[in-house]
Amino acid sequence: MHTKTMEGLIGAGTNINHVNTPLRVYKEAERRGDTGTMERAMGYVSEFSKKAGEYQEVADDGLREDAKEAKEKEKLEREKAIEKRRDERQEAEEKMEERKEANVDTVEISDEGKRLLAEVGIPDAAMGTETEKPDTGNISVSV
Repeated sequence: MHTKTMEGLIGAGTNINHVNTPLRVYKEAERRGDTGTMERAMGYVSEFSKKAGEYQEVADDGLREDAKEAKEKEKLEREKAIEKRRDERQEAEEKMEERKEANVDTVEISDEGKRLLAEVGIPDAAMGTETEKPDTGNISVSV
């Protein structure tokens, strides 16, 4: 809670409580018919009521400032959360790229293996030099 808000609420409450005493004096003076005391008491009531109103305005200003600060804080937190999600998504994409690159299997066929394949009837051109397969583990075979 903002200090202006606290000051305003406490001041307004105190001044409203102070109104009770002159009001009681006014009622007693009215029963006695003492108009001079009644006028003085009403002057005090008016003064305390006016001060209470001023403090209420201070409290209202403080509440507006509290609301403004809360909105700004919320906006900053929202922006931080958005930036954090962007960073997390980018890291996840980078990890997926690394996994894709790591999940490539290669097979190298030696010259002797190529000769044996040719004898069996599988031409060397049909084999190619490198073949990529889906994730089956990292295996390198030399024949």
